[in-house]
Amino acid sequence: MSGDLKGRTLRGGLAKLCGQAANFILRFGYIMILARLLSPDDFGLVAMVTVVTGVYEIFTSAGLSSAMIQQATISSDQISKLFWANLLFGVVLSILCVATAPVLVMFFNEPRLLWVTIAMAPTFLLGAASVQHMAILQRELRYITVAIIELVALIASIAVGIGMAMTGYGYWAIVGAALTIQAVTAIGAFAVTRWVPGRFSSSTEIGPMLWFGATMCFNSLVAYVAYNFDKLLIGRVWGADALGLYGRAYQLINIPILNLNLSIGGVAFAALSRLQHDPERLKSYFLKGYSLVVSITIPVAIFCGVFSLEIVTTVLGSQWIDSAQIFRLLSPTILIFAVINPLSWLLYAIGKHRRSLHIALVLMPILIGAYFIGLPYGPNGVAAAFSIAMALWIVPMVTWCLHGTKISPKDLIVVVGRPLLSGLIAAAIALGVQLYVSDIFKLPAILELAVGGGAMVLVYGAVLLFALNQRHFYLDLIRGLKSRPSGESYGPAE
Repeated sequence: MSGDLKGRTLRGGLAKLCGQAANFILRFGYIMILARLLSPDDFGLVAMVTVVTGVYEIFTSAGLSSAMIQQATISSDQISKLFWANLLFGVVLSILCVATAPVLVMFFNEPRLLWVTIAMAPTFLLGAASVQHMAILQRELRYITVAIIELVALIASIAVGIGMAMTGYGYWAIVGAALTIQAVTAIGAFAVTRWVPGRFSSSTEIGPMLWFGATMCFNSLVAYVAYNFDKLLIGRVWGADALGLYGRAYQLINIPILNLNLSIGGVAFAALSRLQHDPERLKSYFLKGYSLVVSITIPVAIFCGVFSLEIVTTVLGSQWIDSAQIFRLLSPTILIFAVINPLSWLLYAIGKHRRSLHIALVLMPILIGAYFIGLPYGPNGVAAAFSIAMALWIVPMVTWCLHGTKISPKDLIVVVGRPLLSGLIAAAIALGVQLYVSDIFKLPAILELAVGGGAMVLVYGAVLLFALNQRHFYLDLIRGLKSRPSGESYGPAE
């Protein structure tokens, strides 16, 4: 095992983190603009389609990108066979999407869904075509390249979405943006890797990878149903407008979760996979990555809960004020997912993907039951039920995930304790400062947010780094970033 893995992992993580920071800013700006150009009904209409077609998106990669990254060695012939398998999935899913269109029209009693669903079909073929190319880049830890491709694709999709919305295309602007991001990602991945798949060879063995991918894919499917059944119920019972309000709040909450997963998760999975036979180093790497995730996420979760009204008013506008309470009720899930999501990286990396699947199979009926309990009370009831169910689930899940590994729940408590205490202290002081300043100067929401956020960042950093003596941990990360690469390749083995 190369001694440079730590440096490459940290540099890859930094590249992804910077890319996702830019992604975060762009997405927030996009949401702010589109929320003022389109109505809740427009967003709710497209959400009725994507909540169902999102299931198909899971099968676009069929877990085969992760299967390829997880392998210690892999040949070009095997990658080619995985590519053709993904492309076949893409064709089938595109056809299935078109066939789903009339079913969605009948289920939601909404004729406009027919052509929206049909128009979304090409996204699956485009996504499938780029799966293995992007996986090659991730396997080689070329995360700067990955970040650039993702950023260019996002900018292009935002330009198309805003342009169509401004010229009166309504909900079609969202569809146009979705098609654009997949197309540009595929073009960028092909252009950068310059890898051309070979002919399909029936003699090439990929059985173990197909099984690994199938397990991950089914796991993702179960998790998707668990985390998106709420939107299906709200759309069916409360209509497109209510779903639009809930969906915007849900998306705002998920942006920090998604960005952290994309920036750190992929890098952590690739690095931990290479340490799966070295338990002590794996534990050290995992806990350091885990500490980084929670130290970033905890203040974000607390900030969203405390300043939910100001966030929604600033980002979405006053016409979305009904989303503020939904946003506040969902804010605890930012912290909950920060605690549990890294455990899936660990389980996949050490080959315990079946355990992850079993956990998802238990969680799904718990969440669906919670949604039905909250449904009579509208979107607010569903949001509250979701957060409560996840909070009750966190201890059993952590215990189950870590059973039989070198890492104990106590290790995680130690890691989470310091940033949680720092975040609570920072939030209390920031809220006091914000209330004091706004009471005197009667500031608009965006300035109240800036005052509260600035105070919280300063206090949180001071408490975590100096009062709780965590500065040495971050200095070690910086030193790791400065280490020189050894030139080792992590690409496919011929």
